[in-house]
Amino acid sequence: MSTAAPPTIALIVIDVQRAFDEWEDAGQRRNNPDALTRIADLLAAFRAKGAPIFHVRHEGTRPGSSFAPDRTGYLVRDEAREREGEPVIVKRVHSAFIGTDLEARLRAAGIRTAVICGATTNHCVETTTRMAGNLGFDAWLVRDATWTFDRTGPDGDEHSAEDIHAMTLANLNEEFARIVKTAEVMAAL
Repeated sequence: MSTAAPPTIALIVIDVQRAFDEWEDAGQRRNNPDALTRIADLLAAFRAKGAPIFHVRHEGTRPGSSFAPDRTGYLVRDEAREREGEPVIVKRVHSAFIGTDLEARLRAAGIRTAVICGATTNHCVETTTRMAGNLGFDAWLVRDATWTFDRTGPDGDEHSAEDIHAMTLANLNEEFARIVKTAEVMAAL
């Protein structure tokens, strides 16, 4: 009989869906090309330790959304596909905590540390990370396991994915989350 304490850390994988591949194929430029590899590394490490993993999918509700359930963009990337017993949380807004039972699941499992990765850094990852911190979880955002895209601001200025990613990390750092790399998370497991 094992006397090991249950894990208090969980991995939350956000929106690793094919819609982002379609955006790239259409010419949108993203940063952090190794993010999918890092996500696969995190999944392997959490699975090896038997630590909880929660998969989050975005279900688009606007007409023509790349994330609509009847479109190919809704499908998850093979690298991030869930395994039997790993829950999938479906959200319809940016935060994985709004309109879902994610918070209740984390609390029921005794999770104190939420390790967050996925896409995109400045949208669903950021919103979920902010809420995790505000809800009292020790949120860790994995900087090399998330990515975003170039964007045009309301003033017409172009902003690179690298700058948006860096600014998002700076905004969240120490206020809402601990910003970490995959290797740090793996060492902590």
